[in-house]
Amino acid sequence: MTVKEEIEQLKKERNAVILAHYYVRPEVQEVADYIGDSFYLSRIAVGLKEQTIVFCGVSFMGKSAKILNPEKTVLMPDAAADCAMAHMADVQTIERMRKEYEDLAVVCYINSTAELKRHSDVCVTSANAVNIVRALPERNIFFIPDRHLAHFVAEQLPEKNFIYNDGCCPIHARISREEIHKAKAKHPGALVLAHPECPGEVLEAADYIGSTSGIISYAEKSSREEFIICTEVGVEYELQKRCPGKKFYFTETRPVCQDMKSITLEKILHVLRTGENEVLLDGSVITGSRKPLERMLDLGQK
Repeated sequence: MTVKEEIEQLKKERNAVILAHYYVRPEVQEVADYIGDSFYLSRIAVGLKEQTIVFCGVSFMGKSAKILNPEKTVLMPDAAADCAMAHMADVQTIERMRKEYEDLAVVCYINSTAELKRHSDVCVTSANAVNIVRALPERNIFFIPDRHLAHFVAEQLPEKNFIYNDGCCPIHARISREEIHKAKAKHPGALVLAHPECPGEVLEAADYIGSTSGIISYAEKSSREEFIICTEVGVEYELQKRCPGKKFYFTETRPVCQDMKSITLEKILHVLRTGENEVLLDGSVITGSRKPLERMLDLGQK
């Protein structure tokens, strides 16, 4: 029996479902029941009938799934897979901002720890951030932890006053305007599609700015044949699957998240066999963190 065949068998035996982010390895995406970005996977997790969720992503994703499904078992194939940006804010600063600014909403990117979510008013993803912040009654917005996404959202919402946190995704922040220019020189007919976690100078050079799912959708619907992709390279698997015949290029310094790539078929099989790496959270953390996530899901439907 192959690893994939054993995974399929154990899924049935354990009443399990596999969720995978677009940034994990292609072979992991192949065995997943659902593949998507953070917003899609958050919504999917709530309605699943299976009792066990194997979450192929980094720790904040598995914890978000557990917060939204406290009665279910959530397993992480690699317990050490983490997101550096998720830790780039602190509760003390949140509390200070609440004292300094009246009419303040603390908006927390889903790429964050459960503790940061617990002290926030609403969560957002790159796919829904503009719409959700627009819907908030508060004028002052403290956006954590990613400053690049915050600036992108602020440009769309001049009626809001943004306070910026000094966090970022190291992978997206590494993408530079110079490398995009080099890629354009090699592929002059290619459109530049960028994730809003990229620095502002990169977004200025982009033909389209959007979430991972937005980038995929744009490339699929576009009549153009060549694209320079400014996000993590794992998205190439879904792009090629949905857009056969189209060509996708990345910058010379390929944007690779090693934490996402640490998830393997063997690790998925291991947690299905053993039940190890279960996400366990204190009840108070689940209760406090659930409110901003549920508010995100509620506002995201409007």
